[in-house]
Amino acid sequence: MGSTTTAVLYTLSVASSPARPAPNDASAKSHHAKAGFRNPWDSWTDVTMEIPAEILMRRITGKANKPKTTGPTVTVRKPDFLPTRDTPRLRATWLGHACYYVEFPGGLRALFDPVLEERCGPYNMLGPKRFTEAPCKISDIPIIDAVFISHNHYDHLSYTGVTEIAQRHPNCHFFVPLGVKAWFQSCGISQVTELDWWDERDITLSPVGNEEAQVGVVEDSTSIAAGIKARIGFLPSQHATARTPFDRMQTLWGSWTIESGGKHVYFTGDTGYRSVPKLPEGEDDHDPKYDNLPTCPAFKQVGEFRGPFDLGLIPIGAYAPRHMFSSAHVDPHEAVQIFQDTKCKKALGMHWGTWVLTEENVLEPPEKLKAALKNFGLPVEGVFDVCEIGESREF
Repeated sequence: MGSTTTAVLYTLSVASSPARPAPNDASAKSHHAKAGFRNPWDSWTDVTMEIPAEILMRRITGKANKPKTTGPTVTVRKPDFLPTRDTPRLRATWLGHACYYVEFPGGLRALFDPVLEERCGPYNMLGPKRFTEAPCKISDIPIIDAVFISHNHYDHLSYTGVTEIAQRHPNCHFFVPLGVKAWFQSCGISQVTELDWWDERDITLSPVGNEEAQVGVVEDSTSIAAGIKARIGFLPSQHATARTPFDRMQTLWGSWTIESGGKHVYFTGDTGYRSVPKLPEGEDDHDPKYDNLPTCPAFKQVGEFRGPFDLGLIPIGAYAPRHMFSSAHVDPHEAVQIFQDTKCKKALGMHWGTWVLTEENVLEPPEKLKAALKNFGLPVEGVFDVCEIGESREF
């Protein structure tokens, strides 16, 4: 794809949105701490500092499950990106883990949590190695108008990825949680907007002329004439942040909503839903006797004040052992609860099938998702689905 053709160049502008209703506790900013941020709910228990020692002890004692990553695991296909901005339906392509590329009717092209490197960790050298190949390279994605980052963990924010995007798509705008803008600026990226929970912005892509683009990238005349508009919002989730041992909880985390072209998408990012205590081996923490465990109230608030959504992109993996990871990572049962709380009409799973981050077997999340859907009386296909890596779905 070395040759070029003429395409329309857009500039993206960001403006304050008219205020919309929000929960009564939103203005209290209870998630702001004296030095950073916190999860203000009973559904959160901070066990982060205990996890490394417990992981080591589980391995030493033989209690740890080591997921098998030799094939076959998750099928990877080459993505089929649309060659133009003319998109009659909403289209979402899973690029592995928490990375989705979403093509909106009306022309907006959004990329969520882009990490396509072999490893997720400092310098792309440390940290877990992919057991499934990346379905594409950044250079294969024809149009990127906006990038949305849920938080600064290495499996969601890659220095190599965002700097390449900024270089290849100089008009791309990055939307990030509070505190993350300074990191982007240190990387030489200036087109960044950071938001707090319940903040919203209106964005407009306006045509300004021609640029050299890859062959096959031809702009739709309707979108050129009218421009492209969207409303974006940053919303709560239950998680944590850090890129070093010294910056824990110094930047915010959260979920995103985008309304554009008559479609409404909710990207959950990375989140927990409950805090599950240590239970006897083999005990099901979704047994009715554990229904009294507090759940995160933010998702019902999201559904009430910003829903319904045409599509939810919801995590289903990296959850075992539950007493270690439940506060920060949902399992498939809780993913369905978030699907219902947030009033999503359809959903696709993410946050699985790419790196081994926890102890569940690599193909367990979609199996447990089907069981959870049955448990909630929902169809096992067509409502909350999982994709092959690189696969696109339309809505």
